[in-house]
Amino acid sequence: MSRILITFFSLFIFISCSHENVVNIYSSRHYDTDLELYKKFTEDTGIRINLIEGTSDELIERIRNEGINSPADIVITVDAGRLWRAKEAGVLQPHGSGQLDQIIAEEMLDPEGYWIGLSQRTRALIYNKDNVAPDDLKGYWELAGDEWVGRLCVRSSNNIYNQSLVASLIESRGEEQTEEWASRLVQNFARPPQGGDTDQIRAVAAGLCDVALANHYYLARLVQSENDADREVASRVGIHFPSAEYGGTHVNISGAGIAANSPNRGNAVRFLEYLATREAQLIFAVGNYEFPVLEGIDMSGVLEEFGEYEGHSINVAVYGTNNPRAIRLMDRVGWR
Repeated sequence: MSRILITFFSLFIFISCSHENVVNIYSSRHYDTDLELYKKFTEDTGIRINLIEGTSDELIERIRNEGINSPADIVITVDAGRLWRAKEAGVLQPHGSGQLDQIIAEEMLDPEGYWIGLSQRTRALIYNKDNVAPDDLKGYWELAGDEWVGRLCVRSSNNIYNQSLVASLIESRGEEQTEEWASRLVQNFARPPQGGDTDQIRAVAAGLCDVALANHYYLARLVQSENDADREVASRVGIHFPSAEYGGTHVNISGAGIAANSPNRGNAVRFLEYLATREAQLIFAVGNYEFPVLEGIDMSGVLEEFGEYEGHSINVAVYGTNNPRAIRLMDRVGWR
């Protein structure tokens, strides 16, 4: 069943979507820290937030169906590939905020201003500490080597995180070389792709494979879990961020844009600018174990323990533009 939820941060009913003191958010992020942030925004500004949650595809389709009468002001989702889909579907408009363009790195912005990155999420290499030495690991490209035959765990090709990784390699290496890499990578799989990122980490800890691709915050959640079994899993694995020498670490984003027919555009811009403040970044990004898009944010705790990473110098917008090519490529090499 479609997970569509309306949350009210006041006792007012979601009737007058054009009310000057409201902003209507359609979000595919389902984190308690986001709810905390929305509450803080209302306390600071007096602007009420109405929230509709669902998957990215559900929300895009909903806004399209609502047309010019859509109450949506803000669209929030994860992965630049999904933000590209929202832009291509015509459900976003340029934000027009010079402030956002100045404080957020260019590679985290849509070149035409339709969306902005608000947190960074790395695609890391998770390895079994007993079977792999940190020096054995280099970059994504090297995982296709013969020494990794039968030792890799990874999600399926229909996962947007893997699609975006391949899309970034197409941009930096070209489609022909990336297809050769992907073909060899598939031969190194320890098992058919299955499960989510946490499942890959558990498989590495259990010795079913030696290395897996996973977004870093999935490991952070296990490290910080109140469950003893989760923490035991985390203790058995390490995390590796590819250095610039080996192409850098693949960085993706959570991001947002203003809905195409926003009835409260001024409040929507104000909300986006709020999400890009240092105070909000601590809640939106660091509170969910993601890395902030602003520099100089305190990341004490598990993120600090993970260490610094060198992101690859690619505008994340190419994850969307190269997405169709990435999907076809993964199909050709048998990445299921």
